[in-house]
Amino acid sequence: MSIFPIAMAPVRASRLALAVAWALAIPCPAHAAEPTDAATTLDKVVVRGERPELGTVERIEQARERLDQRAGGTALVDGDSYRDGRVSTLTDALGYAPGVFAQSRFGAEEGRLSIRGSGLQRTFHGRGIELLQDGSPLNLADGGFDMQAVEPLAARYIEVYRGANALEYGAATLGGAVNFVSPTGYDAAATDLRVEAGSDGYRRAQAALAGQTGRADGYLSLTGYAQDGYRDHAEQETYRLFGNAGYRFGDTLDGRVYLTHVDTRSELPGNLTLAQARRDPRAANAGNLALDQRRDFRLDRIAAKLAWAPSQARSLTLSAYYADKSLHHPIFQVLQQDSRDAGVDLRWRSEGRIAGHRNVLIAGLAYAQGHIDDDRFFNLAGKPGPRSNRFDQRASNLKAYVENQTWLDDRWALSLGLQGLRSTRRSRDEFVTGGRDESFDVRYSGFSPKLGLRYLMDDGVQWYANLSRSLEPPSFGELSGGPNVTQVDRQQATTAELGLRIQRDTLALDAALYRARVRDELLALTDGNGNPLGTVNADRTVHQGLELGLGWQLAPAWALSAHYLWNDFRFDRDRVYGDNRLAGLPPQQLRAALRWSPSQTWYLTPSLEWAPRGAYVDHANTLRAPGYTTLGLRLGGEVDTRWSWFVDARNLSDRKWIASTNVIADALGRDQAAFLPGDGRSVYVGIEWKR
Repeated sequence: MSIFPIAMAPVRASRLALAVAWALAIPCPAHAAEPTDAATTLDKVVVRGERPELGTVERIEQARERLDQRAGGTALVDGDSYRDGRVSTLTDALGYAPGVFAQSRFGAEEGRLSIRGSGLQRTFHGRGIELLQDGSPLNLADGGFDMQAVEPLAARYIEVYRGANALEYGAATLGGAVNFVSPTGYDAAATDLRVEAGSDGYRRAQAALAGQTGRADGYLSLTGYAQDGYRDHAEQETYRLFGNAGYRFGDTLDGRVYLTHVDTRSELPGNLTLAQARRDPRAANAGNLALDQRRDFRLDRIAAKLAWAPSQARSLTLSAYYADKSLHHPIFQVLQQDSRDAGVDLRWRSEGRIAGHRNVLIAGLAYAQGHIDDDRFFNLAGKPGPRSNRFDQRASNLKAYVENQTWLDDRWALSLGLQGLRSTRRSRDEFVTGGRDESFDVRYSGFSPKLGLRYLMDDGVQWYANLSRSLEPPSFGELSGGPNVTQVDRQQATTAELGLRIQRDTLALDAALYRARVRDELLALTDGNGNPLGTVNADRTVHQGLELGLGWQLAPAWALSAHYLWNDFRFDRDRVYGDNRLAGLPPQQLRAALRWSPSQTWYLTPSLEWAPRGAYVDHANTLRAPGYTTLGLRLGGEVDTRWSWFVDARNLSDRKWIASTNVIADALGRDQAAFLPGDGRSVYVGIEWKR
């Protein structure tokens, strides 16, 4: 079916006029002087640029400078940097963000999104990362998040905070936070029309409008996406409406409202054995077909932000949101869930001097609560049969956080931070069977401190080091996501990080080494068909690795981009698994692209993705996915200042490869249905018009 939105009439936004006036006095020789009147005082002239300074949204240059001043791993992804190819998944948007592992599980929007091994076994409904929209949480109150809630085409830029470096937003998870920052009526094109199409019935379109007048501005994006899918029973269809409107009440106060609507439907082809994946990677799992497994949901969300900035050095921001979600999810059972989440955040930022030293203080208080009606039925060919269970679930989180950075001198900066967290998870069993009441009421609390140090050298080079703790209460996916309730404890970690950041005109380098000692890691297991079996707490595990991001302008027409991860995640003297590797992520992954653009008219970009060894399927380390190398090629350019186009070819050699796997305890070395084949050779074309 066609999903291209109806083209809307172009609207040219009005622009603020720039007034410039000056007085010029020219002394003349005395003999030529004429009698003059007394000096005249001119009226005050106010000079304004294209966009006033807003407390609700930062300019991309300001955001990049703020991120570079963190004593830890951060990254900024310009929203324009990934528009030169297909944009349909978070892998397309975050594939080159340092430290981020993003891999679609079968060409769909959902996949595995992990930072430093956070939620490393989740290939859907992520955990361990704070997903933010303009600084406001997209996560449900229990900590889980949906990847379809984000529209990469409606992001001006993306901020990535790895680990405890996300304390700026009150996040204290092992993975950190990813913040999608929206365009506004001041910095977006007045009209933006984009169409993509390609292999396996892929089609995608966007229509966006923006404008500003006086004190008000607005941005609206409508996108549609659908594909038949490379595999059988893998049809996807998603529509998103996203918009924001802002108003500047005065020189020190502005506000903004955000609206989101998501309607998404996804068939789930399921897992294959390795032999099946090599023989026919397009096939679907027979059990998924028989049960018509899928994941469909609707999301409506409204958020608001009010920012008061009495000076350029001080700001107070109040944020609030409300989200309503309805999920229909036939898997081994049919899940019908209705959830409502609300939250509020008050955040203060001030910059000044203490004892003659520059000082930046951030302090905040955040509260979120959520309510889930979780109804479960036996799956009769994808339709709800008799009820199997029903829960009334409620979650809440109260966070207080503070972080202070002091410049000891021109080169050294010291950061101190602390987050306090109190969470509740309550579930009432409303369908008790077999005399077993699975209700629970648990509370989690604790503190997460952080110590960081940054050293600035000459010529855009800086070193940083930090030591931090993280604390993650389990989501309902860990507590009641399997056939039975599993009472698990919170996950805690102590992480040390050492990094180097270089920002020069022709070179950008981000390199970080980290080591996290994790206690009670939340490990979710599945059976051979991908059905959840429940979650356990591992005693002690270690997450360590290297994160590397590189952008290098080799010559005026040549640019190299690279993203490399070395992942070493393992048990630590476990009584069952010893020092085995944790299953889920490959030990190495490299993405690299070399762009040749002799002019703005066109560019050519060959690329590769390389994983020499695949991830283990089981914690016993008896079965693993094979390594792979895939090659790609992008070609595109600009016809003029308004028109651009691209051709994006992927997996040119049509290699059969494994994109992701399930995670089980012990495969006993036997091949089983735990592998998710990646897409075969595919070609996508796109065209975009802006004015």
